[in-house]
Amino acid sequence: MTTERSNEFRQSIVTTCPELSGRERFKAHLRKVGSGEQTSRGMSREESADALHLILTAQASPAQIGAFLIAHRIRRPEPQELAGMLDTYRVLGPKLKSANGQKRPICFGMPFDGRKRTAPIYPLTALVLLNAGQPVVLQGGQRMPIKYGVTTEELFKALGLQLQGLSIANLEAGFQQHGLALIYQPDHFPLAESLISYRDDIGKRPPVASLELLWTAHQGKHLLVSGFVHPPTEERAWKALALAGETNLVTVKGLEGSTDLPISRACITSRVQNGKPERLILHPRNHGCFSQDVEWSNLTEWSEQAMEALHNRGPLSQPLLWNAGTYLWLAGLADNLDEGIAHAEKCLQSGLAQTTLEQLIAWRETII
Repeated sequence: MTTERSNEFRQSIVTTCPELSGRERFKAHLRKVGSGEQTSRGMSREESADALHLILTAQASPAQIGAFLIAHRIRRPEPQELAGMLDTYRVLGPKLKSANGQKRPICFGMPFDGRKRTAPIYPLTALVLLNAGQPVVLQGGQRMPIKYGVTTEELFKALGLQLQGLSIANLEAGFQQHGLALIYQPDHFPLAESLISYRDDIGKRPPVASLELLWTAHQGKHLLVSGFVHPPTEERAWKALALAGETNLVTVKGLEGSTDLPISRACITSRVQNGKPERLILHPRNHGCFSQDVEWSNLTEWSEQAMEALHNRGPLSQPLLWNAGTYLWLAGLADNLDEGIAHAEKCLQSGLAQTTLEQLIAWRETII
């Protein structure tokens, strides 16, 4: 979204029915989404932006917020509503910028409540991409409802890289120098952190969980990769992101809704450029990467497997080759998928991904 467009929505948030208090304004939004099957209506983009703004700034009451989140989940957010929520996240949330001349990053959108069934691959994929000069933006928080799965911060910490406790200024400086950023919600977006208790109380993922797959704090050109589980979610994401001005994205039916590509089945993905989706069915069997997806056990076992994979060994090596090779290709760093896999294999066999990890650890140790 351009700065001018963001300013327009910031103004619309502030001026929507200014004569009413936040709670009174919120009642109108709640009536629209919670009136029942026959009379419930979708909100406009501006109304949805205002509703989330009132929630995050605690101008709506706890009872109103809980009622809204569960009613909106039952009815399912519409594309313009998701676009409005994105507008509010872009106004109130952290902002990350690339350095002049820095390559556009890949921004990965995955469930904030983590993973519990399958071993994550994306931290290792990120290291291969970084070694190839491809910046990566990740985001997440602490373990949270409803899944309480393992988080991005925990996974990197298990590799020796502490990404918690960085100011947004330090994070941006490190991103511009080394290419990696983790937008960590407790540090960088405390307003959104206030919704965790509601997630626990309602026992279901609220609409903001869908938003987390679509939002990125990065401003400027990037490739947005968004995970999904159900086909209707994917199509809704295309429409919402088109409204929000995202012109370059990939949607992935990944492991547990993440952006990790499975190796046990065909990978259902789509590339969307300038509003036009192109379906890409990727077959790991055709590229020598077919096997069972590795099950999640615990952080200790995962870290041992991860360090092996960084040298092209062990049970995570095949999933890593498949994922890193695919994303090298999608990022334009390889002419085809096989070339991307070969590039990833060379990086891992030479120990360059491990070297990249060590450089990041050394950088982090310089920051108090």
